[in-house]
Amino acid sequence: MNEMDLPFLNPYLDSVGAPSFQTGCNFATGGSTVLPANAALISPFFFGIQVAQFGRFKAKALELLSKDKKLQNVLPFEDYFKQGLYTFDVGQNDLDGAFSLKSEDQVVALIPSIMTEFETGIQKLYNQGARNFWIHNTGPLGCLPRTIATFGKNPSQLDQFGCVASHNRAATAFNAQLRDLCFEFQRKFPEANVTYINIYKIKLDLITNYAQYGFKQGIAACCGYGGLPLNFDNRINCGETKNLNGTLVTATPCTNPEEYVNWDGIHYTRSANQYVSTQILTGNFSETLDLFQY
Repeated sequence: MNEMDLPFLNPYLDSVGAPSFQTGCNFATGGSTVLPANAALISPFFFGIQVAQFGRFKAKALELLSKDKKLQNVLPFEDYFKQGLYTFDVGQNDLDGAFSLKSEDQVVALIPSIMTEFETGIQKLYNQGARNFWIHNTGPLGCLPRTIATFGKNPSQLDQFGCVASHNRAATAFNAQLRDLCFEFQRKFPEANVTYINIYKIKLDLITNYAQYGFKQGIAACCGYGGLPLNFDNRINCGETKNLNGTLVTATPCTNPEEYVNWDGIHYTRSANQYVSTQILTGNFSETLDLFQY
């Protein structure tokens, strides 16, 4: 947002206090999935709910604008909804949650249903006026410290980079189907402008060549417990204090987070995200309809 001289978007679920939504609205929530939520997931706000929230937001914004012109400084005009850029970052939570209950083959078999749900959602947005779609594929799930700590205890489960091979294979399969979906959606709706972003390639390159980009740790978590090589323990989250094996311990942040790619075993650090953002903005990892090759 800084590169485009735009403010960060206010979240839809934090509307108290009359925040400005004139430059956009953020419907993302932590842990949300594309597939409908179930009791095992941490967030009830799956993609279908977020799309419904957008529909309510648009209808309410236009209704309020028609009644009170003073709100023009904080709410988007109707044409903004067509001109706006609709951004999506999908896949990680669906795959991560599936692996907790299913085998690799079962997870891969689940991907088409994720694609169906995602396509249904973006078509609903299209029907409500959305035309510009910016879609991130999913990153290398197998390279997250939490994934490695849980599924990579046997060295045979790891690839040459120290990442869990099954999870990265599933992420790659997911991304291939997502790319196909983007291509077909663009062909089906010529008025749409669909851009597919290869986040997986950017992040895997960063993790495996971290020193080249000024980082000192490619996989270890900055905020965690246990020390290198992962500094992650599934029993304790970043910032927590717990009694582990009779000892009171705290999962504390490192003093040099700018030197780490991973923050807490799941999320990337601010420095890593900034690097990813700069790579996205080069345009070298983007595909649009005229660039899709088959």
